[in-house]
Amino acid sequence: METTTADATTTADDTAPTTTAGATGTPDETAGAPEAGQPGGAAEATGDGTGAPDDATPDSAADAQEDTREDTESGKPGRTGAGQGAGAVVSAALGVISLSGSWVGTVAGAREQLIGQLRTSTSASVAKQLQEVYGDAWHTTAVCGGLFALLALVVGAAVLVRPAFGTPGPAQAPWIRSVSWAGVVLGVLGLLLAVLKFTDALLPLPSA
Repeated sequence: METTTADATTTADDTAPTTTAGATGTPDETAGAPEAGQPGGAAEATGDGTGAPDDATPDSAADAQEDTREDTESGKPGRTGAGQGAGAVVSAALGVISLSGSWVGTVAGAREQLIGQLRTSTSASVAKQLQEVYGDAWHTTAVCGGLFALLALVVGAAVLVRPAFGTPGPAQAPWIRSVSWAGVVLGVLGLLLAVLKFTDALLPLPSA
């Protein structure tokens, strides 16, 4: 009986430290890993300390770029500039035609001259023949030139005042304003010359 009791005591003493050491080692190893509910675990799960998803910033940048592109497309500077530029060129061209003459004025003058020849008898005075054959034809040419000058003046002025009306757009290009002013000036000159020629203040008919 004594031998059995001593063996049992020895066996218990030998196994007790081993069990205690194994029990104390387990909490130390598990204590190092943070739990899922702790702040450290949340930071590792999201990738940074803010807890926000990593793809939030790229999405915001893409939205900003799309808004900027839409704003740029809504302005349409190319279309507005093209229309005003075309109007400026047309105004300048009409001004040049009013000063140099056109086939419309030439044909109208020749037609009026032919009508004067048909209506004037050979027995009419020289002064009357000059007025019917040449004077009326020159007046008709002056009227045609005055019409082209008036169109040049109106178109040029419309291009210059266009930015003040309608939807605000990009600033008007300097060359558009320059060409428009050229058309306006040429139109004023052409209109003035047409009035002077029509009233015989410039290049009147020779006296008989």
